Amino acid sequence: MWDLSYLLDSSWRIALGQIPYKDFPFSHAPLMFLVQAAMIRLTGRVYWHEIAYAAIAGAVGTLLAWRVVLRLLAGRVEGAWLIALALTAPLTVVGLYGIFPHPYYDSECVLAVLLALYLLQRALGGDEQAAGPLRCAIAGAACVGPLFVKQNIGLPFLAVTLAAAGAEGIARRTRGRNVAPQSWVIAGAGVALAASLLAIQLTAGLRNYVYWTITFAAHRRLPGMGAMLGVFNQASLLWTVPAALAGVAVLRLRQRWARPAAIALFAAPFLWTIASLAVSDDASDRADQLLSLWPHLLVLGILLAVCNLRRAPSFATLLPLILLATIYGAFLSQQLWGSTYGAWPLLMILIAALLVEVPAVARPMALVAGFTVLLCGGLYAASRERLSYTKFDGAEAHATLPALRGMTMPGPWIPDFEELVRYTDAEIPAGDGILPIPGQDPFYFATGRVPRFPVLMFDPATNPYSPEQIVELARERDIRWLILNRELQVEADPTPNIADYVQALKGNFVLYRTLSNYEVYRRR
Repeated sequence: MWDLSYLLDSSWRIALGQIPYKDFPFSHAPLMFLVQAAMIRLTGRVYWHEIAYAAIAGAVGTLLAWRVVLRLLAGRVEGAWLIALALTAPLTVVGLYGIFPHPYYDSECVLAVLLALYLLQRALGGDEQAAGPLRCAIAGAACVGPLFVKQNIGLPFLAVTLAAAGAEGIARRTRGRNVAPQSWVIAGAGVALAASLLAIQLTAGLRNYVYWTITFAAHRRLPGMGAMLGVFNQASLLWTVPAALAGVAVLRLRQRWARPAAIALFAAPFLWTIASLAVSDDASDRADQLLSLWPHLLVLGILLAVCNLRRAPSFATLLPLILLATIYGAFLSQQLWGSTYGAWPLLMILIAALLVEVPAVARPMALVAGFTVLLCGGLYAASRERLSYTKFDGAEAHATLPALRGMTMPGPWIPDFEELVRYTDAEIPAGDGILPIPGQDPFYFATGRVPRFPVLMFDPATNPYSPEQIVELARERDIRWLILNRELQVEADPTPNIADYVQALKGNFVLYRTLSNYEVYRRR
């Protein structure tokens, strides 16, 4: 409910015509919310539409990842189709929305990245396959899209991709070869970026946008260097990376026993992950073992990217660098290692890039890696370990309100929230200003009311105001009702100073009604 409410209520207020960055503070890039707002305008406030959208987006992401992997492998390793299938089949369980089933900006941004990679592959495939100017320009424009879905993912992707296209163009020019595809990609990106910034200036104002999405967002969410390098604080790297390097060395011996020995060395981290299923039945331990593959593969990807810098620059040789920058950008969110933010498709493409360098073992290693992620990832998703920050106890409850149709959730959260919605519809005049604190529920989406307060959620990452400023804003916006959650669905309260806000506001409000999980206050 906590994550879902911010998406739905923010999209609803945008659908009503309120402009983010100008009419209310907003620390996120706008594109995903604009898409959801358009859906609401077209199809109404219906929750199951969001789930259908997430399912379709997840399927499209898996399809794009498969096409990117297949094109990357074609002509470079034997059995490219089988390898691509083996590497992308696990995305049916750990794809964009395999772990978190609601539309979310991290997953949406990775989807935009996958689309851009697919178009870039078709545009920069070499002289004999190079696309025309229009297709190249469209590919360049697609590279700008992720920047306006999620800043910390889209910015490194755009910067490194354009740098790669520029490097390839310079290298081709020095050899007297055609640089039109690279030039059109860069031009398309420049035009799309300029058009996007102009649209922002004409609506929300570019200064407002830069402040909220860069200055404020970086101040509240950007981790320190220690947290940024924390992903590599993994003891298993002391043996997994040397094993992989030993496998590369063994392959170069060209002995009869070299290939099976190399396969054993390369497969050891994956087989150890599978073996952990028998060693421990604790979902947390199993999840940690699966996620330990990430730093191992990222280190190998870094080594590959460094080695590729000595080769002639091309989209294929610089692809690992693009993937690494994008993946690591995703890990900057909330200083939280342990979540992969829908980035599994990018990891599987990185594995494909690694296997291209060892074609002799590409097929068996793709089967090992794919089976490991499919098996352990399926258990990881089914265990809800990634969602352990949420209370999932109790019998499943089904929503009955039209706007929430299709919502099912264990515990009392849905019945309690629907009680609040019905009470609001019956007892609070439609034009009265309401302030829910801390903003756990999709209150405005469910009730169809117009948000009159600038803050939807009192998370430090989204709320820029002090308690004193909140009190003053409540007076200015004529807030007549205050609704307090008595218990949150999240295990750890993400609003550590919420008591200060409640205490400051209570002086102007008096308790009016107590519901199952809410206290309703009326202004004195």
